[in-house]
Amino acid sequence: MDSDEQVKVSTLEAYADTILPGEKRFPGDHAIAGAAAGPGAVVAGALELLHTEATGVTVGLPYLAQSLNEHAKVYAKEQDLTLDESLPSFVALSFEDRTALVKSLTAPGHPEKDGWVSLALFCNMSFDSAAHKHTAEAIAEGHPGLLAMGYTAPDEDGLWRFPKFSYRRELARLHPDTTPSGSPA
Repeated sequence: MDSDEQVKVSTLEAYADTILPGEKRFPGDHAIAGAAAGPGAVVAGALELLHTEATGVTVGLPYLAQSLNEHAKVYAKEQDLTLDESLPSFVALSFEDRTALVKSLTAPGHPEKDGWVSLALFCNMSFDSAAHKHTAEAIAEGHPGLLAMGYTAPDEDGLWRFPKFSYRRELARLHPDTTPSGSPA
């Protein structure tokens, strides 16, 4: 991985970790601040999802990472912070400062708000829906977000069945034309 790619990856990881924090992957992990116990967006696959063409953000990721680092430099100057120059500027910020910067970038009226909010939404999606994977595959791999929310593996035939009604009563009868797979006929 070349230097520009490393900067992009670690910056986007730091952004994803700011949105949905987790624990450090290893002691010298700078991108993940370690602000929360357990896995966060990065371990849940945020970068994999961001690099999925269907998101529509893939082409803009280098620009977003560069822009985020530029915003971090301005923020550091305004806050009179000294950043570790061996790290991308956003990565060099503390978790609290990353959070404050992201809050300002996603605030109503910020001219770049839509881009930063979109990026944040995809970071959340990587954790709470594993949108970059088939659900059964994600569960089989032990996806942290789906497991945290209590998703269980499908039945042996690959279908999910829910023998207990969530409201402890049947809300509607099965339509008579429903196929064995659960699809409408």
